[in-house]
Amino acid sequence: MNKNEVLLLLTDRWCDWEASYAVAVINSFSDYSVKTIGISTTGLVSMGGIKAAVDYSINSYDHFDQVAMVIIPGGLSWEENDYNEIAQFVNKARNYNIPVAAICGATYFLCKQGFLNNIKHTGDSLELFQGVKGYQGEDFYIPAQVVSDGGFITANETAAVEFAYEIFKILKVDTEEEMETWFDNFQNGAVR
Repeated sequence: MNKNEVLLLLTDRWCDWEASYAVAVINSFSDYSVKTIGISTTGLVSMGGIKAAVDYSINSYDHFDQVAMVIIPGGLSWEENDYNEIAQFVNKARNYNIPVAAICGATYFLCKQGFLNNIKHTGDSLELFQGVKGYQGEDFYIPAQVVSDGGFITANETAAVEFAYEIFKILKVDTEEEMETWFDNFQNGAVR
């Protein structure tokens, strides 16, 4: 089976800009297809008021053999909810060796669920993670825009471009030269 789907895992009030670079390029300029997934198939509204249909529910999803990556944007609901059902879904994805990319509040979720205790990672701040009961990953925390380790990509809230670039490299959406040019343009500007 061809691993051609990338799942964008949405929650209530997700940060619509954080995965936008990644999903736009993946869906438009690669052989992958981006699909949305959530706790249910009820449509969701982003932090910016964008209404999104949800293609799949995590509770009934069983096509992991088709999934190339799961991308989890941040949002306003990660600190308010434990999302144990999403943690079970992430565990299933990792059991299939599917990379998981999380940014901003989604890294806080990974922290709360124990995913970051034994891998190099980053997020919005070490202090935020240290306030989470059971967090044991202090020695693995790296103050960086983005970190990729152990099947996870983690990024802080200001790293949408770096986050997309790490995703592109894992998915190999283009040649290394084209991906580097994209990153340079979006990081430093096309006009200098």
